[in-house]
Amino acid sequence: MTTVTISVPATTANLGPGFDCLGAALTLYNQFQFTLAEESSPELEITVTGSEAHRVSCDRSNLIYQAFAHLYHHLNKKAPRIAINIRLGVPLARGLGSSATAIVGGLMGANELAGKPLSLSEIMELAIAMEGHPDNVVPALLGNCQLSVGEMGNWEICQIPWHSDIIPVVAIPNFELSTEEARAVLPKTLPRADAIFNIAHIGLLIRALETGNGIWLNKAMADKVHQPYRKGLIEGYEFVQESAMKAGAYGMVISGAGPTLLALTSPQNLQSVESAMKNAWTQRAINCEVRSLTIDTQGAKVQ
Repeated sequence: MTTVTISVPATTANLGPGFDCLGAALTLYNQFQFTLAEESSPELEITVTGSEAHRVSCDRSNLIYQAFAHLYHHLNKKAPRIAINIRLGVPLARGLGSSATAIVGGLMGANELAGKPLSLSEIMELAIAMEGHPDNVVPALLGNCQLSVGEMGNWEICQIPWHSDIIPVVAIPNFELSTEEARAVLPKTLPRADAIFNIAHIGLLIRALETGNGIWLNKAMADKVHQPYRKGLIEGYEFVQESAMKAGAYGMVISGAGPTLLALTSPQNLQSVESAMKNAWTQRAINCEVRSLTIDTQGAKVQ
């Protein structure tokens, strides 16, 4: 019986001004085990463990299986009978790249069982095409903080150094926000001044992440492309942001499409920022989980 297990990290995307092009892998994981089944077995069997297991589909609509089958289709082969065991560690629909872990995990699992016919860059191209944008799937696959520039079939991927003194803190609320809903509120056009604002700020953000310069980081996390439109979908956003900043955070942004909020802080202010973000949402009668994480440096891996 042939079995392969793939571990894929959560991601935080955009990081303020880096809309749809900048993302970082975090030390929070989903694990996918793929076992080739015998001819007498069902064509597909999916089992799920984790606190949100009841919300995951166990038929062909499952995104992990769709990615798995997609790779075989790309190879002009029929997908084999497969048993998939999913161990959830990344919250669903919270802005931490759960769909990216499914896409990357399914593609990598299929590639391993098919005899590794595709390179990592070819898997990345398939993942970006499935997801529609690179900011989550690229760091989920490669690890670290990654800037993705280009278009389908012609991507340049640039790893952005992340200073060890910059600690990511995620505040994960007990409500969801779909990517579709978060995209629906975005305007179709932007003023030129807003575009220039973001170009300047993403340049500063890259330097701030590399150097650990807190003054630069504080200014660099501002954005005029997506956050002004999305923050109204996240109850208590401004109160949590104000609380995090008073506690010593360099800045706070929406993680991905939300509703998870990401603060970046120093080791010295870590506990204060964690407490401030949790207390702020608690005062609004919103339960949340606050976790300090680190940057995953390996990306998706075969175990």
